[in-house]
Amino acid sequence: MTQTPLPPAAPSPFQLGIYSFGERTADAATGLTVSPQQRVRDLLEEIELADQVGLDVYGVGEHHRPDFVISNPAMVLAAAASRTRNIRLTSAVTVLGTEDPVRVYQAFSTLDLISGGRAEIMAGRGSFIESFPLFIGGHPQDYDELFSEKLDLLLKLQESEHLSWKGRYRAPLNDVGVYPRPVQPSIPVWLGVGGTPASAQRAGEMGLPMALAIIGGMPERFQPFVRVYRDAARAAGHDPALLPLGINSHGYLARTSQQAADEAYPAHAAVMNKLGRERGWPPLTRAHFEGDRSLRGASFVGDPQQVSEKILFQHELFGHQRFLLQTSVGTLPHAQIMKSIELLGTEVAPVVRAEVARRTAPATAPVGVG
Repeated sequence: MTQTPLPPAAPSPFQLGIYSFGERTADAATGLTVSPQQRVRDLLEEIELADQVGLDVYGVGEHHRPDFVISNPAMVLAAAASRTRNIRLTSAVTVLGTEDPVRVYQAFSTLDLISGGRAEIMAGRGSFIESFPLFIGGHPQDYDELFSEKLDLLLKLQESEHLSWKGRYRAPLNDVGVYPRPVQPSIPVWLGVGGTPASAQRAGEMGLPMALAIIGGMPERFQPFVRVYRDAARAAGHDPALLPLGINSHGYLARTSQQAADEAYPAHAAVMNKLGRERGWPPLTRAHFEGDRSLRGASFVGDPQQVSEKILFQHELFGHQRFLLQTSVGTLPHAQIMKSIELLGTEVAPVVRAEVARRTAPATAPVGVG
């Protein structure tokens, strides 16, 4: 018997979720690496649990490297859609500069049909370059123009079944139909932003939700990005109060703060130091890792109370509406990741949602005495 999908739950005032790249690196404790098949199985179980504990969003990122198993986010999310009921499913990110926007739209429209209207797209420039030689032969000098054109086409595909469009980098569309159409009137498109103010400006000018990655440094350093975003939105005629802002960060939860740090550090350091050797970063020390766990650091490694306080501290800085945590920076045992997800959903999310609701509730006038 075919099961009728349930409509997505009404979005909470503050959304919490998880994103993953499907890391597949050697376990820092055992030296063992799980098979790609097992990693995908584990990932689907993690998404299913995130739905069961009431988290709002799960995102998976596109990569084309041996240390990540997700090259096609929409396909992984479609598999997750059949095992979940309410959680929204998004890429994190889709590297739009090396994708065909028509195929992206079709893939996520199909995901929307499978999930009953829970698909989202997080489009970005990407922090790795391995997709460029695979799909466009190298990193073009005019990449910013290429990305802008592809984003423009992706957004126009939402407006009508039939489209005429012409650009510089892709064959024109001459009154052609693009199918399937999604359940939602339009698929939410977020713009992923890292360390480039111009990307924040673009998101604001286009009136798109912005997902701001904060994975290093003091969070206050990113307030100018949010100001650029909201000022650009206002100047373009958009109401910044109506544009969602998300923060994406690294983290990991355990029952105690010390346990979280001791379990996360070896795996986190192994991955960050490998990337550091590729990009010229200094090695990550335990002292730096511990400093990053502090209230004014970027990492959300700790116990539920510590992580809740840190999310709420950043909410005071940014006034954002969504927070996504990358719980698997480096390989940790699947059971530990599942526990981290459980703690985020059952202990952190209720506290954060209640406090944000209190902060953002409209003030009521005092009742006079008659």
